[in-house]
Amino acid sequence: MLRVLVLVSGGGTNLQAIIDGVQNGTIRNTELVGVISNNPGVYALERAGLAGIPSEVVSPKDYPDREAFNRAFLAKVDGYKPDLIVLAGFLVVIPPEMIDRYEGQIINIHPSLIPSFCGTGYYGLKVHEAALKRGVKISGATVHYVDKGTDTGPIILQKAVEVMPDDTPEKLQRRIMEEAEWKLLPQAIDMIAQKQ
Repeated sequence: MLRVLVLVSGGGTNLQAIIDGVQNGTIRNTELVGVISNNPGVYALERAGLAGIPSEVVSPKDYPDREAFNRAFLAKVDGYKPDLIVLAGFLVVIPPEMIDRYEGQIINIHPSLIPSFCGTGYYGLKVHEAALKRGVKISGATVHYVDKGTDTGPIILQKAVEVMPDDTPEKLQRRIMEEAEWKLLPQAIDMIAQKQ
């Protein structure tokens, strides 16, 4: 069984896609061992609770400095003994020590076709605002391994989504979630679980 730890910052729609995938069997040989959020009170924590998955909050705001947070965060992650760490809308920079320790075991979902609209500053609606401003006709999502760069790790899966003439950033974000993100992330986890 692939032991999966999911890291979240918000509503947890990608987390829900993973939970559903494990429950309906599209993600095989996988156990969701925990959910960690950097923000208290987010809906992702409620989703974890409803699915019976242990969850907790580890917030940088609760520590005197980044170094103290990084140490505490890594200790919490280690406590779950994960085989795979999934960043599902996690908006905190992953400590370099964690990337070293879990090399090839951390994946991220990004709401564009990398290398477009990725890197520092490209997250959430900002990605879709940039895509619309540039006038692209196709956007999408990418699942990739995490390395020490921002959105620079090896690509696992990508899916293109058409940009419509009347798209707003919010409309495009929703379509990319529905047509790409919620399908790709479970698919990537299942692929990794089958290689175990």
